Amino acid sequence: MSDKKFVPYVSADSNLAEFTVKALFIGLILAVVLGAANAYLGLKAGMTIAATYPAAVIGMALLKVTRGTILEENFARTVGSIGESIAAGAIFTLPAFYIAGIWNPFLTTSTYLTASLILIAGGILGIMFVALLRRVMVDDAELPFPESTAAAEIHKAGRASGSVSKFLFGGMIFGGLVKFLIEFKFFPDLWQKFMKFGHQVVTGTIFAGEGGMMVSSPAVSPAYMGVGYIIGPKLSALNFSGGILAWGLLAPIIYYFMAPNLDLQAWATYLSQTKHIGMDEAVAKVSNPLFQITEVWKFIVRPIAIGGMLVGAGFTLFKMRKSLGEGIVRSISDVRKAATGSHQVTDRTDKDIPFLWIMVGIASVAVATFLITLFIFQTSFLVAFVSATVMIFLAFLFAAVSGYLVGIIGSSNNPISGLTLTALVVTALILVLLGVDADSGGVKAVLGVAAIVCVSAAVAGEMLQDLKAGHILGGTPWKMQIGDIMGVVLSGLVMFIVLAFLNQGDIAQGLKDGYEGGFGSKNLSAPQAGLMAMLSRGIVEGQMAWSLIIVGMLMGIGFILMQVKSPMLVSVGMYLPLETTFAIFLGGLMKGLVDLYNANYKYNPAQLARVENTGVLLASGLIAGEALMGLVFAGLRVGEIFPPALFPNAPFWISLIVLAAIGWVLVQIPLKNAGKPDEPAPPTAVM
Repeated sequence: MSDKKFVPYVSADSNLAEFTVKALFIGLILAVVLGAANAYLGLKAGMTIAATYPAAVIGMALLKVTRGTILEENFARTVGSIGESIAAGAIFTLPAFYIAGIWNPFLTTSTYLTASLILIAGGILGIMFVALLRRVMVDDAELPFPESTAAAEIHKAGRASGSVSKFLFGGMIFGGLVKFLIEFKFFPDLWQKFMKFGHQVVTGTIFAGEGGMMVSSPAVSPAYMGVGYIIGPKLSALNFSGGILAWGLLAPIIYYFMAPNLDLQAWATYLSQTKHIGMDEAVAKVSNPLFQITEVWKFIVRPIAIGGMLVGAGFTLFKMRKSLGEGIVRSISDVRKAATGSHQVTDRTDKDIPFLWIMVGIASVAVATFLITLFIFQTSFLVAFVSATVMIFLAFLFAAVSGYLVGIIGSSNNPISGLTLTALVVTALILVLLGVDADSGGVKAVLGVAAIVCVSAAVAGEMLQDLKAGHILGGTPWKMQIGDIMGVVLSGLVMFIVLAFLNQGDIAQGLKDGYEGGFGSKNLSAPQAGLMAMLSRGIVEGQMAWSLIIVGMLMGIGFILMQVKSPMLVSVGMYLPLETTFAIFLGGLMKGLVDLYNANYKYNPAQLARVENTGVLLASGLIAGEALMGLVFAGLRVGEIFPPALFPNAPFWISLIVLAAIGWVLVQIPLKNAGKPDEPAPPTAVM
C-alpha cells in the first residue's frame, strides 16, 4: 500500500496522547508478567504463545478505566508484548549454559550480569535492525501481517464495544486456583504406573527380555490444556504422537533388552557416589522399574529426539527457503535505501529513531559482544573479534528474515528456534576452524553468540508486528521503538531472575522428592536449550552422542518422507514427558469439540469469530494464571518454604473431575458466547 492512498485510523497531524507515563507503566508491567508466563510455559512445554493479543486486551481494559486513547493502548500493547520475545530468546538459550555444565550454580552475580547483558544486547540489536528496515516492510502490500491486522482491529473494536477481558482474567483466576490447590495436594496432579509384562525368551534364539512400559495420565495442568486448545487438535495430536513413539515404542523396546542385564549393584554404587545419597536409598531407586525406564528415556530416547529436532528445524527452514532468500535480498536493499536517505521522513507516523543513533546502537552491541567474549568467556582476541563480527552478520540476517516471515505468517509461527540453531552451528563450525576448544571458552562463545542472535530475531519479529499494527492505527514509530527499548531493558534485567527461580525451585523440590531437578528435568524439560547444549559441546568438544543423534536424524528423514506435517513438533513430543504431551493433546481435543459443535450449530462467520475469540482468551488466561502461580511457589521453594500436603493420599478420581472441569470451561463458555446471528463480527484473534 502506498502512503498516498493509505490513511491511518488516527491521522498523522493528530496530537492524541501516546507515550504517557500510565501507558508506559502498564506496558512495562505486561512485559514482565507475560514474559514470565511464557518463560514458565516454554521451559515446561517447549513452546510459547504470542503475547500481542493478551497484551492488547489487558492494556485496553486498564486504559479504559483511566480514559486512555487508542494510541496509548497501541503503545502499551507494543511495550507489553516485547517481554514474550525476550522470554523466548532466554529459554531457548540461557538454560543451555546450565545443561552444558558451564553455569553451575546457575544464579551468581557474574551469570546474572552476563545473561542480562546478552538479553539486553540482543533485544536492542533487534530493535535497531527493525528501525532500519521498518518503512519498506510495513508499506509492502505483499506482506499481509495477519496478526498485526487482527491486533489493530481489536483496538478499533474496543473503542465501540464492551470489553471481553473478563474471559482472559477469569481464565487467569481459574488457572491460578487449580495450580494453588495442586501445590497443597488437594488432589494429585498425575498418575503413573509401570505395567510389567514378565520375563520373556524368544524360542530358538539368545534373545531374552523384561517386558513392560510406563502408563500415565495427562498432567492436571490448565496451562498445558490451554496450549493444546490454542494450537488445535491437529498440531496437538502430532505433539502427542511423539510422546507415544517415545513411551510406547522406543523406551519399552530398549528396556526389554536392557532390563535382564542391568547390574543394579554397580548402578546403585554409582548413584550413591554421584548424587550423594545413601546406599539403601540408591538400591531402592535403581530397583524401581519406573525409575529404570525413565532413565532409558532420559539418556537414550531424548538424544534420538534431539536428532529428529535437528532435521525438523532444517526442514522448516528448507520449506521457507524462498521466503528466506527474498528476506535476505530485501534486507540488503532496504539498508541501502535507509543509508542513502531515499525516504525523507516528515510525518509523525513515519518517524523512526534517527539513522545515526541506529548505527551507534548496533556498534555498541558489537563492542559489548566482543568484551563479553574476551573477558567473561575468556577467549582469545581473535575469537572475540570473530564472534562479534559473526554475531552482527547473523543477527542482521535473521532479524530481517524474522521480520519478513512475521509479515507473511505472523509471530506465532516464526521459526525462531530453527534460526537460532542455524546460528549456533555456523558459529560453532567457524570457531572450531579457528582452533577453539572447551578450555579456550569455545562452548561459552558459541552459546553467547547464539543467544544474542536468538533474542535479536525474536524481538525483531515481534517489534515489526507491533509497528505494522501501529502503522494501521496511526502510532508514532520512534515512540514505539523507544518504548520497546525500555521494555527490553526491564525484561532483560528480570528474565534471568525468573529462570533462576524456576531452576532453583525445581532443584529444591527434587532434593525433597528424590529426583534430579533443574533445567533438563522432567518438570523443566527446556527441549530447545537441551539441543543447544548438546550441539555446542558436541561440535566444540567432540562429545556428541553421534550414534543416537544419527538415529534420530534418520527418524526425522523418515517423518519427512512420510509427509508428516511437522517433524519438529513430533520430535519435541518425544523429548517432553508423556504427561505433558497428553495434557496438551487433551486441550487440542477440546478445541476439536468446539469446532465440531460450530459445524453442527451452523454458526455464521460473526458467531464463529466470537467463539474463537472467547476460547483463545480463556486458554491464554489459563496459561498465564498457572504460570504466575507457579512462579510464586517456585520463589517459595527457593526460600526452602514448601506448602504442606493437606491431602497426600487424595484419590485420582478427584483429579479427573478437575480435568473435566477445565475441559468444560474450554468448550462450553466459548459456545455460550457465540451470540446472535445478526450481531456484527468482532476481529478474530490470530495466534
